[in-house]
Amino acid sequence: MGDVTPASLPPILLVLGDEELLATRAVSEAVATARAVDPDVDVREYQASAVAVGEIAEMLSPSLFGGRRVLVLHAGQDARKDLVTALLAYAKNPDPEVQLVVLHLGGAKGKAFADGLRAAGATVVPAAKLKGHRERVAFVRDEIRRGGGRCTDDAAEALIAAVGTDMRELAAACSQLIADTDGRIGADTVARYYRGRVEVTGFTVADATMVGDVPAALEALRWALHVGVDPVPIADALADGVRTVARVASAGRGSPYQLASSLGMPAWKIERAQRQGRGWTPEGLVQAMRAAAECNAAVKGGADDRAYALERAVFSVAAARQGGAR
Repeated sequence: MGDVTPASLPPILLVLGDEELLATRAVSEAVATARAVDPDVDVREYQASAVAVGEIAEMLSPSLFGGRRVLVLHAGQDARKDLVTALLAYAKNPDPEVQLVVLHLGGAKGKAFADGLRAAGATVVPAAKLKGHRERVAFVRDEIRRGGGRCTDDAAEALIAAVGTDMRELAAACSQLIADTDGRIGADTVARYYRGRVEVTGFTVADATMVGDVPAALEALRWALHVGVDPVPIADALADGVRTVARVASAGRGSPYQLASSLGMPAWKIERAQRQGRGWTPEGLVQAMRAAAECNAAVKGGADDRAYALERAVFSVAAARQGGAR
């Protein structure tokens, strides 16, 4: 943990946000840092709505026996007015032997308490849920870095596609990848470890097809069918991929954030479509849409060999891109 001294422990720590993983981690790290200074540190945890002011005051007052203390107050937004008043008064002149850690959801409820702690000089640890795709990519990359590894943006996106957006699952997946590899995480690494989960959605088939990577698209398609994915969502994903690139291309140049509201799509999806759209012509996209429509009709119309219809669509869409290459 490096050189930790009492001076490196902030007397008031405000963990602000509603992401349980980040809040729990902030508390664990605060306690671990305090224990590095004093292995016998006294750690107490309370619920803000249930604790009495007198009990808190006793913990915060100077101890006759000395020794460090960490007081963790959960759900600070639920604290009663008398407790808020007492803690804000304490925050103006905190005991250097005590660390007060307050967890607060960060919303409108109890906002005056959080604002008062911040104004008193509390160290703020952000713990808000990640709302955007870019934030999740950054989270994955930071998690890998925390574990001593390195991770590309493509690998982070592949891991999110495979595991989902739950931060606990993402953090666990990052930890597992670092443990199982040399720490250099690329998209190929994620595909190797999460192949069955990445490709079952069908979107990997579409993504590879739209950039003309036929071998990768066919491998993804065959795996998806092998693990029992119904051909219909795969056909839908392919059609959606073509439509999305066509819509974004027809909107003209512009930043993803500028186009997001007019197209009714998230910015990250527009950004991906802009990348995939390089090399396509309007004529090629028309051919691709025709091929995707024929595939949908065959798959949903009960064609004798739906796998063949999907493979043929992959070849046709990729050929449309190549035939219309700029």
